[in-house]
Amino acid sequence: MTEEQPRPGPLDALTDVAGIRVGHARVPGEGALSGTTVVLAPEGGAVAAVDVRGGGPGTRETDALDPRNLVQRIDAVVLTGGSAYGLDAAAGVMAWLEEQGRGVRVGPDPSHVVPVVPAACLFDLGRGGAWRARPDASTGRAAVEDAAASGPGTQVPEGTVGAGTGAVAGQIKGGVGTASARLASGTTVAALAVVNAAGSVLDPRTGVLYGEYGMGEPPVHPAHAVHEAARRRLADLQGARDDGAEAGGRRGGQGGGTQGSVLNTTIAVVATDAALTRPQAQKLAGTAHDGLARAVRPVHLLTDGDTVFALSTGRRTMPTEPTAALNEILAAGADALTRAVVKAARAARGVDGPGGTFPSYSELYGAS
Repeated sequence: MTEEQPRPGPLDALTDVAGIRVGHARVPGEGALSGTTVVLAPEGGAVAAVDVRGGGPGTRETDALDPRNLVQRIDAVVLTGGSAYGLDAAAGVMAWLEEQGRGVRVGPDPSHVVPVVPAACLFDLGRGGAWRARPDASTGRAAVEDAAASGPGTQVPEGTVGAGTGAVAGQIKGGVGTASARLASGTTVAALAVVNAAGSVLDPRTGVLYGEYGMGEPPVHPAHAVHEAARRRLADLQGARDDGAEAGGRRGGQGGGTQGSVLNTTIAVVATDAALTRPQAQKLAGTAHDGLARAVRPVHLLTDGDTVFALSTGRRTMPTEPTAALNEILAAGADALTRAVVKAARAARGVDGPGGTFPSYSELYGAS
């Protein structure tokens, strides 16, 4: 492996992988705090794989990505809020792809296609106050149209957008983050994460985001007074959630609603322009979880549904002996996912509403 360290691509985003586009849509209406993010592959699709590590996943069409099965390439991946209900967003993406003639050809006419749209969901039900305000097919269509309307190499909005609209990371607001790496070989590897973890992204001892440890430069520790103020605020909010859950239990209700919820999930896409086989893409999805484990503690719990998809656009050929090159890609994928989680936490905006009060990292710690 080369000693030269990978550097971020021009956008430091998933869209640094040529041909990949990303779109977001938010559920409209009062009491809504949810949305959908679509990763749109280039024309002709992409080799895809998935690795599910969480104990409570909500997914669609992931079996199609098994290297032993028929489907060779897919055209889009859906990341969505709304728990299992939100998987309906994939239907809107399928309808749009069918209109474009994109999908698995199943008949003599070019319009005879069945788009295969893998999807994963996260739990954010009721976080805006309205339990039934969740993504549906119209949300998925809006997100894929947003992706299609973006130009090549377009920056990806981060934070409280798309599937990250209602995301929560431990006690603070989660959201969408993305990062990329350009290897010495010229290969690009990138990640997009929607961070909605039962575990924490924040080291309670220091106020440093876990993902900032071991990523090159030593992390900057927040001032002691700032960290103590943040700890007090989080403790007060946790006390209020506990009191609400106890009061809800006495009323025979839902345990205080989503204030006391520990149902979560972090979902992500890792992509590269390297020409990976389907088993190699599956390995990339698996090793990318190592990056997630560096940034979220604890991770892969029973109440998480942590799922990582991998995409290969195949625009750069692999060497005849690809082991060293593949190892670089695997390591870069994990690192990119770690940084994507950090960027999600830093870009998120706090929320304070009927579904709960979740401050953002920037509200607690500023630009530290």
